[in-house]
Amino acid sequence: MIYQSPTIQVELLEDNIARLCFNAPGSVNKLDRETIGSLDAALDAIQQDSNIQALVLTSAKGAFIVGADITEFLGLFAQEESVLLPWIAEANVVFNKLEDLPFPTISAINGFALGGGFETVLATDFRIADTTARLGLPETKLGLIPGFGGTVRLPRLIGTDNALEWITSGKEQRPEAALKVGAIDAVVEPQNLQVSAIKMLKEALAEKLDWQSRRARKQAALPLPKLEAMMSFATAKGMVFKIAGKHYPAPMAAIDVIEQAAKCARADALVVEHQAFIKLAKTDVAKSLIGIFLNDQLVKGKAKKAGKLAKDVETAAVLGAGIMGGGIAYQSASKGTPIVMKDIAQPALDLGLGEASKLLSAQIKRGRSTPEKMAKVLNNITATLDYAPVKGVDVVVEAVVEHPKVKSMVLAEVEQNVSDDAIITSNTSTISINLLAKSLNKPERFCGMHFFNPVHKMPLVEVIRGENSSEETIASVVAYASKMGKTPIVVNDCPGFFVNRVLFPYFAGFSGLLADGADFAAIDKVMEKQFGWPMGPAYLLDVVGIDTGHHAQAVMAEGFPDRMGKSGKDAIDIMFDSERFGQKNNKGFYAYSLDRRGKPKKDIDQTSYELLGAEFGELKAFESDEIIARTMIPMIIETVRCLEEGIVATPAEADMGLVFGLGFPPFRGGVFRYIDTMGIANFVALADRYAHLGGLYQVTDAMRELAANNGSYYQS
Repeated sequence: MIYQSPTIQVELLEDNIARLCFNAPGSVNKLDRETIGSLDAALDAIQQDSNIQALVLTSAKGAFIVGADITEFLGLFAQEESVLLPWIAEANVVFNKLEDLPFPTISAINGFALGGGFETVLATDFRIADTTARLGLPETKLGLIPGFGGTVRLPRLIGTDNALEWITSGKEQRPEAALKVGAIDAVVEPQNLQVSAIKMLKEALAEKLDWQSRRARKQAALPLPKLEAMMSFATAKGMVFKIAGKHYPAPMAAIDVIEQAAKCARADALVVEHQAFIKLAKTDVAKSLIGIFLNDQLVKGKAKKAGKLAKDVETAAVLGAGIMGGGIAYQSASKGTPIVMKDIAQPALDLGLGEASKLLSAQIKRGRSTPEKMAKVLNNITATLDYAPVKGVDVVVEAVVEHPKVKSMVLAEVEQNVSDDAIITSNTSTISINLLAKSLNKPERFCGMHFFNPVHKMPLVEVIRGENSSEETIASVVAYASKMGKTPIVVNDCPGFFVNRVLFPYFAGFSGLLADGADFAAIDKVMEKQFGWPMGPAYLLDVVGIDTGHHAQAVMAEGFPDRMGKSGKDAIDIMFDSERFGQKNNKGFYAYSLDRRGKPKKDIDQTSYELLGAEFGELKAFESDEIIARTMIPMIIETVRCLEEGIVATPAEADMGLVFGLGFPPFRGGVFRYIDTMGIANFVALADRYAHLGGLYQVTDAMRELAANNGSYYQS
């Protein structure tokens, strides 16, 4: 053994070829400070052994290196720039040391080699991947850029345009795509990986492969003609700004770094990268996006833990076909759990099957599926008008019309037609789970399973615990939602559960602005362009359906009359009374028509202004800050109430629910990250300025106490 540490082992193989194996304790290799330190020491030991003539990097895990240990680096990011800059420069000395070894090197890549893991393999002369490999630099998704030489080495390896696309998108790349652009040199079956890597090293040693010129190219300036460089970077900036916009600075910073460093050799190019990396690491955007990543890990960890308590869900059923039922059936079947879709009417079953077929056909059209896979998924869906095929399933999702009496009747009926240990759930967005449980003889096997529309796109599933729901029931539904590819968050029962409970105060703030004469289109523009929502409140209500919103608003008013009760007619009532239901009948706040691709297109509709004007008078102009404050303060306070009341367990789960369920701007990190960034005392002072507007603007006593103690909801 040439070198050994808890994370890395180095040994000599045949023909004086050394193998450096990443083998950290635990299930995966991460590029943490300990591993970087071990790599440094291992490379010193390799340099001192005069017998070594070549080096292969391998992993003993199912993945090469999944990336940097972001939890560890968060603490570093909190340090001053004067501390951060020397740290990142010293870390890069290690990767330069790997790249500068006096003999050929190769990485044998299995599984994930992402972020710092991919930057590690970029420092070797050759890269060979097996068919399981997934490669890439996802740092921009965390509000950062690569910091271990990724912006320097990748453009010199695969060309500027390809590198810009890889780095700014942050996407994982399959080995075939990586081979096509030259990021790797070969793709082999897993069992042939090390043998093929050693063979390639022997060819380099025999001078059949020119490793020196490859290395020199990575260390020199980019050979880009001036005009070509101008066009490449200008085009990239235009495309990236169109996608990322002003709220996500990292992709644009990556382009600037590559552009500035293009004229430099390795040493100076790395300095450009380091300075930009540190600047981004100190931003609120990076803190928010890293926070979302960590919150996602926490939620996934809880789901994994639930899997140990869960009963196996091998078959499922959805009651109620149509668009929602078809979406649930598609999601379950496409992720490998056969599902029965039951309805009382054949046209509804046809609609449900049609929805699944439409989604599958779209996948084929985009090259993400094949007719064979489509047939397999459709064969996993059994459409039926009777209960016979439902009898043996493990879990049932009731998804009939949103009416308490209808749902109660269907739930009582289904209990008589399934096995005694089958789990029964309701896909309801507003109806109390405790109320619905009263229709069942065994309420302990019942809970809510709230999907969001459209099911195939929305990642969140709210799993609603009733007062009688057993732990096994909750765990099994969480496990099933995870198996469906969804992010499940467990919440306790209350009107609107979590997501709708915090959404309707936002709509109330919007309605209050309209009552005071604000322009709904101006509000949408501010909330989309400045705050960062994917849709403003008027547009969102049109997409959800104003009839649906009107019904849910009534449920919320009944549940929380002191805060959400109404004294008079509001904008939602006006639209509802005029049968302007939004996209579903092509008129709501906006008017809708189909564009050339058959997608809904919204236009300003003067009729909406006339209806609102008749009730509220002439339009008035409002400052952007006031629009944001009046819509967001009610949502923020209601979210805090949900945490204080135990409706949602942690700030992390609340923030993931908002990001995945409502599209809360990820660069703001969720409500709790947003108010931590603002400072709770500053938020309380802002809310107090609007306290005269009613109960939705009153901060809680616990918030005041936290503000007085200079506290925060997140500890880091």
